[in-house]
Amino acid sequence: MNLSVLVRERARPARIRDWPEAWRLAVATVCLGAFMGQLDASIVTLTYRSLRTEFGASLAEVQWVSLSYLVTLAALLIPAGRLADAHGRKLLYLYGFVVFATASAACGFAPSLGALVALRVLQGAGAALMQANSVALIATGAPPHRLRAALGIQAAAQAVGLALGPTVGGLVISSLGWRWVFLINVPIGVLGVIAGVYLLPRTRQRTPTSGWDLSGLVLLSTATTACLLAMSAASGLSLPGWAVITLPVLAVASMAAFLLRQRYATAPLLDLGLLRSRAVTAGLLGALGGYLVLFGPLVLVPVVLTADGYAELRAGLILTALPAGFAIAAAIGEQLMPSGWTDRVRCTVGALLAVVVLSALLVVPLTDAWLIPLLGGLGIALGIFTPANNSLVMRAMPARSAGTGGGLLNMTRGLGTSLGVALVTLALHQSVAHLPVDRPRIALASLTTVAAFVLLSTRLSPATPAAHS
Repeated sequence: MNLSVLVRERARPARIRDWPEAWRLAVATVCLGAFMGQLDASIVTLTYRSLRTEFGASLAEVQWVSLSYLVTLAALLIPAGRLADAHGRKLLYLYGFVVFATASAACGFAPSLGALVALRVLQGAGAALMQANSVALIATGAPPHRLRAALGIQAAAQAVGLALGPTVGGLVISSLGWRWVFLINVPIGVLGVIAGVYLLPRTRQRTPTSGWDLSGLVLLSTATTACLLAMSAASGLSLPGWAVITLPVLAVASMAAFLLRQRYATAPLLDLGLLRSRAVTAGLLGALGGYLVLFGPLVLVPVVLTADGYAELRAGLILTALPAGFAIAAAIGEQLMPSGWTDRVRCTVGALLAVVVLSALLVVPLTDAWLIPLLGGLGIALGIFTPANNSLVMRAMPARSAGTGGGLLNMTRGLGTSLGVALVTLALHQSVAHLPVDRPRIALASLTTVAAFVLLSTRLSPATPAAHS
């Protein structure tokens, strides 16, 4: 057997390659991965009650089924992007599909909570290979004047996965059990690999790497893990007292050491030069805050509603309003919004609408009648914000660093998702025990604060030139 085929990108059939609209097929293929990743993310939050019952675990322990995946994802996105820039984005993307689908099958047969958390780490590694390359494959494959629309299609696919997740998750858990939440990823993964082989373009511009910054990877992983463990300890995770005190210090020290290492390493994990652009920095801050605001309610709403006696299916149907609104805005917002609006204006409008909706949720009863329209409005706000924000970031990245830039963008989104899970769990745990009604309000106040920060970050970014809007 010729093993070189395993490390070589296969060309598309000539008929597909030469078709003027072939970029649409590539975008559709990338959307399969985007759909699967977000479907998994939104379903998993609904398994918390089943996992706590089966394994006799606390909420702080069960949240690591999500956090172990997200920490791995955040830590590996940048190195995965650098590897892809050097060795081929299509190649690494397809291997990500294979690893993710295989790990999903293994998660479905996990014998314990510890084993499930460990397998989610492997699943996160596969997701990193996909997500580090998804935006880059679109940015380098779509015509420049269709970039924002292409990124909007990808965002819509992510939102559809999020939208179906709560409903599908509720049905699957109530009829088949929590293990099938992971097993349903397998057929989607098989389809994605087959489509990717024939429809994704090979990498045209590569950036050879002269080394591997293992120290930087360890420091970044240590910083993110220590930060989330510290938040989990405050959320009720049982840890020794010395660990509770040490973890925040370790997180800050590791991040400082990582940034210092990147300045002097011969082959840095992260090119700090990419962060000198105000548009990139503000866009990355916006991505982190936007995904925190998106995923916070995906944890908050099921916990609050199931605690009030709602079945998982009913809670899932209510929660669907959030990603459904996101999908609608991301898919057709380009046609409905004024053509003269720049990406920066769209970001500001979306972030401002998110602040308004979250502020309303602070004062209204958390019932079906209020939650469905307001969650839908929040989804629309984020669906306006996200494609425009992604476009701002990727336009500021050089083409040769598209994989690294996409990995950096997805890393900040992954960190935002992780913080959304951890922050809401922390708020639910730390609120006053004899006033349980305050718990969701504290979580929502935290999300509102973050939404205001996102709005501020978009205003700090320089205006986008009209030619790139």
